[in-house]
Amino acid sequence: MIRASLLLAALALATPAIAHAKPRLAHPAQSAHPAKPNDWTRVAGATAAGGFVMGNPAARVKLVEYGSLTCPHCRHFDEVAAAPLSAYVRTGRVSWEFRSFLLSGFDIPATLTAGCNGAATFFPLLHALYAAQPDWVAKMQAIPTDRLEQIRKLPLPEQFAAIGDAAGFPAFAAARGIPAPKLVACLRNQAAADRAVLTTADGQNKYKVRGTPTFMINGVTVDYSAGPSPWAVVDTALKSSLAKVYR
Repeated sequence: MIRASLLLAALALATPAIAHAKPRLAHPAQSAHPAKPNDWTRVAGATAAGGFVMGNPAARVKLVEYGSLTCPHCRHFDEVAAAPLSAYVRTGRVSWEFRSFLLSGFDIPATLTAGCNGAATFFPLLHALYAAQPDWVAKMQAIPTDRLEQIRKLPLPEQFAAIGDAAGFPAFAAARGIPAPKLVACLRNQAAADRAVLTTADGQNKYKVRGTPTFMINGVTVDYSAGPSPWAVVDTALKSSLAKVYR
């Protein structure tokens, strides 16, 4: 398995400048928990690709999003699209999978925080992290240089815990029902960090993802470069896909 150390060797832990490109990708792979009949937004599961999926596992329209938790464009998409996307998912005809794409070392503690409590709370934590993104990213970027140098000398799990602590993630999680000690344990979870790195590497190597956010519907990349906004283009593509598969 690709180690998180490879990511941190390539992406500086304190890098404030993050690239956000219009990316391309190609292929969804998912697994989900057993169905509940009325509100499919209550059904969530981890996926084989390293993401989390909300919705009916038998949905004929499958949306996959590669997003970075430090990406402001991803935050804006979540702000605009979370509610209407949930309305699609609720019907059981659309599923929504989120795969974390690491643009910098700062993404690792955020990703570990979002997934700390498993699939059941992943999407609520994802939305909360995006909503608070300007605050915690600023805290990460404000870490003094000498403190960053000290952090870089720590074992990787301790690096993630230290950055997460500077961002205020233990208190953030505690306010949302995850005890701070549990969150700290999640931040020190090397295996979970390695899975996040592997998901990013798969996105880069298999699906040619070069930036965030990236979307695909039923294996076809959604090109929103000429559209009025990413959500407007994704919304139109969802409607088109639904019309084709639910005739």
